[in-house]
Amino acid sequence: MTAAAPRPNIVLIMTDQQRFDSIAALGHAHVDTPNLDRLAREGAGFTQAYVASPSCAPSRASLFTGLYPHTSGVLRNDDRWAHSWVEDLAEAGYRCTSIGKMHTYPYEAPVGFAERHVVENKDRAHPSLPYFLDQWDKALWVRGEEKPSRVTYRRRADYGERLGAFEWELPEDLHADNFVGNLARHWLDTYPDHDAPFFLQVGFPGPHPPYDPPPRHLDPYREREMPAAHRTPEDLDAQPAPLKALRRQHVDNDHDAIVHLEDSTEEQLQRQRRHYYANVSLIDEQVGGLLQALEDRGVLENTVVVFTSDHGDALGDHGHSQKWTMYEPSVHVPLLVWGPGRVRPGLVLDGLTSLMDIGPTVLELAGLRPPAWMEAESLVPALQGQPWEGRSHVFSEHARDLILTDTELMTMVRDSRYKLVEFSDHAHGQLFDLETDPSEEQNLFDDPGYRSVRDELHETVNRWRVSSAMHTATWAKAFR
Repeated sequence: MTAAAPRPNIVLIMTDQQRFDSIAALGHAHVDTPNLDRLAREGAGFTQAYVASPSCAPSRASLFTGLYPHTSGVLRNDDRWAHSWVEDLAEAGYRCTSIGKMHTYPYEAPVGFAERHVVENKDRAHPSLPYFLDQWDKALWVRGEEKPSRVTYRRRADYGERLGAFEWELPEDLHADNFVGNLARHWLDTYPDHDAPFFLQVGFPGPHPPYDPPPRHLDPYREREMPAAHRTPEDLDAQPAPLKALRRQHVDNDHDAIVHLEDSTEEQLQRQRRHYYANVSLIDEQVGGLLQALEDRGVLENTVVVFTSDHGDALGDHGHSQKWTMYEPSVHVPLLVWGPGRVRPGLVLDGLTSLMDIGPTVLELAGLRPPAWMEAESLVPALQGQPWEGRSHVFSEHARDLILTDTELMTMVRDSRYKLVEFSDHAHGQLFDLETDPSEEQNLFDDPGYRSVRDELHETVNRWRVSSAMHTATWAKAFR
């Protein structure tokens, strides 16, 4: 970008709980994603993007601060966070708007946005969740419809064997992802300021469960063979105690309208995956609508689009439901960046990337200097086709919450080949050779032949924590 070039508009599209293997153009032909394929074909695709935490709030807080969870203080859902780098964009003259899910707490905290139109999880009918009426709740009420949730799905005779996979039965425009996408398009059609650049965050609630695509989106998948879940008795038996307890938590509780079964059949898992990827295709359709709205407004050529997700979904891999683990389906997510004249087309970037690297990338694209205390790293050189190898290591962490109950802190580090998972209060962990065992079915943690690898990665975690503490020692001053 030259000094004379106008500052770009930036659209950050985030889904909730979307696995890395969900974009056809990046090698996953079991899903239909023509609009995401366009972003990958005409922009850049990062194939090794990892979240800083495998659940919503800590991952998003990390992305929007450029800090790891242990630094930001957001270690689990419903931990408070009130600031973000969006404030820097707003101060620089950007019109900042958030539509859909962002999962701040409090839910409507501004964190730099001039306007927020909040939509939270699809299913909030759980007694431990704070009461909150979001914009989607209000739209359903105005239309005289009861919101689908575990309350309504429990009325079904087959509720206990669906694994959270249901068809959307209300009018299609009332589906959460259609509601958010259509509202974002409406904003793009009607916002009055033609001169100021805008930053628009669009947070789709899906494909987070319930897995509830409308029939039209499910139809192409009904007979399609999905990749099978990776789960063997040896794998399940070898898991550390906190992960065995996590599996039990899901069996005992219908989180997000999923009755998780220890002995799910292959057909049940196939059905769950068909519904899940059909929901991805619904979101892909909405991405196409957003691109069309940008073009209709006449701003598409001066807009950067970033597409990603806050974490993945196990879908039965390793016997698990949803997230809260450090397995690839939970921590490895899609990341696309598209922008005519600012992103070199057709880039496939295989270097290790942390999701929080989006923060300084957005700031730099907007002509701003990222704060020195950020732990995130700008991806702009990679987007411009400059030499870029990615990070030597990526890290992820998650603290005890109401679901991950049997450990105080779980930490992951992975390099270009190996992944180590440690628990602060358990001697047993996990070590995987992702080159020879990409499905993570052979735990090498206690294998004497890999002791040196384990020790080296353990020392890497220790050095990372010390370095992180020193690098961010004064970061809070920026938010006082």
